[in-house]
Amino acid sequence: MLWALPPTALLAVVFLYPLALVVRQSVHPDTGGTSLQPYADVLASEAFRQALWTTVWLALASTAGCLVLGFLLALVIAFVPFPGARAVSRFVDVFLSFPSFLITLALVFVYGTAGLANGLWTDLTGAAEGPFRFLTTPWGVLLAEITYFTPFVMRPLLAAFSQLDTAQVEVAGSLGARAPMIVRRIILPEALPALAAGGSLVLVLCLNEFGIVLFTGAKDVTTLPMLVYGKAILESDYPGACVVAVVNVLISVGLYGLYRVVSRRAGA
Repeated sequence: MLWALPPTALLAVVFLYPLALVVRQSVHPDTGGTSLQPYADVLASEAFRQALWTTVWLALASTAGCLVLGFLLALVIAFVPFPGARAVSRFVDVFLSFPSFLITLALVFVYGTAGLANGLWTDLTGAAEGPFRFLTTPWGVLLAEITYFTPFVMRPLLAAFSQLDTAQVEVAGSLGARAPMIVRRIILPEALPALAAGGSLVLVLCLNEFGIVLFTGAKDVTTLPMLVYGKAILESDYPGACVVAVVNVLISVGLYGLYRVVSRRAGA
């Protein structure tokens, strides 16, 4: 218990106390007193419902894309021999340390209005402007999130593949099993816990992602974190911003609790 006191006190100071202030502000409207009216106003607004729907579908679509792409890339790195496989695996570790806005800026330089793709198109065709304008749409945000969060799925998959007994794969291949069957019957069952862990992490991160949406310049894409920013900074509606923040926290904690229950029952 004595060893637990310092980290518990630090957690209370840097996380629990600010979170308590946010919850407290959400029930104290600008008119004074304590009231749940900020919750009623925010939850009844069309902007909140639209932001909630945008946040959910972007997070789900990004997670699905990261799972598929991450599994395929990890499969190639782990089981397809090619020069530089170890270097690529190490680059995945380095990629995890990059901030999200850096990857988004790289996509802006490539697919932005004045980016490389549009510049090359105008040089080759002589057109006044290029056709690549999807980066400021929800599809651009989806592409940026899949690009940035895919390594978060690959890292646990590569760790799981490194512990897989390759003798099973060799025996299956010698008995005539083709690659799709080997992946489906041998590799995929071993990778399911890692896929669940990586997918859950990506889902929670996408629900709370702010930098990617901001740096893509997608004006018509408003997620819950962007709504918090808009209410707090642009509208000076601090109780409303705290209400959205509390809802966002509850969704994230609820998803984490659901993941823990499901993984425990699945024996993962």
